[in-house]
Amino acid sequence: MRITVYADGPYLVTGEVEITDASGRVARRATKVALCRCGHSATKPFCDGSHRTSGFTDPGPVGAAAAGPGQTDGPTEASRSAGSQ
Repeated sequence: MRITVYADGPYLVTGEVEITDASGRVARRATKVALCRCGHSATKPFCDGSHRTSGFTDPGPVGAAAAGPGQTDGPTEASRSAGSQ
């Protein structure tokens, strides 16, 4: 599975993806899912494009907060591979 963080947009999860609700019921199985980061989607946890009109802005590059001021460990649009679970 791979999670790509889009600048000022959603998380794009690719690979074998299974989204479950709080009770463990499978809500969706897919090979590509866009997940909301802005909090304005009417279809949470899925992205409906609301970030485009809500004024959502990305706080910065992936890992920037962990790296410290003036340091980053990747571009604003970065990919991270999730480990096996």
